[in-house]
Amino acid sequence: MAGMTTTALLIVDVQNDFTEGGALACEGGIRTAVGIAEHVREHGDDYATIAASRDWHDPGSSNGGHISATPDFVDTWPPHCIAGTEGAEYRPELDADRIDLHVRKGMGVPAYSAFEGVVDDGRPLAEALRDAGVEAIDIVGIATDHCVRASALDALEAGFEVRVLAGLTAAVAAERGDAALAEVRAAGAEVVGERGR
Repeated sequence: MAGMTTTALLIVDVQNDFTEGGALACEGGIRTAVGIAEHVREHGDDYATIAASRDWHDPGSSNGGHISATPDFVDTWPPHCIAGTEGAEYRPELDADRIDLHVRKGMGVPAYSAFEGVVDDGRPLAEALRDAGVEAIDIVGIATDHCVRASALDALEAGFEVRVLAGLTAAVAAERGDAALAEVRAAGAEVVGERGR
């Protein structure tokens, strides 16, 4: 792993709708948000930059078939993280002031990976990270088996060293979460710890 001065922290989709009480809640989501907030307080200054992604779906749209009134929970999902709603906001445990790069994804189209999104000035995430001198990424967030997995695989594809902090992730389904961690490990990522139970 590269020195911490060239490492970014990527917080994936720690949003109200993906935690308990939200439209598409993951068990352990709030616990994960609290753990990530503690990690940032303790280690935030060790990172070159901190990025955080959010689903940011267009209102009144299927967002390219991603959102459905009759979801299959594999490729289609109930309405969630609609732009401008409370469900799309970061969990309140996160200190948004510590986030350097705010990434929005899924604006009118299906998107799982944070690398499909753009930062506030319109740059793709990979470009913004490279501009910050980042060579390696620690990834945390929700959900292990969907957006964390996709973000880790895309980060590897983009040439970054990747470490997934498994204890700071939450899965939609436990078995799929474990399989996702095995997949990203096989693809070349380092997986640290065990996924939160």
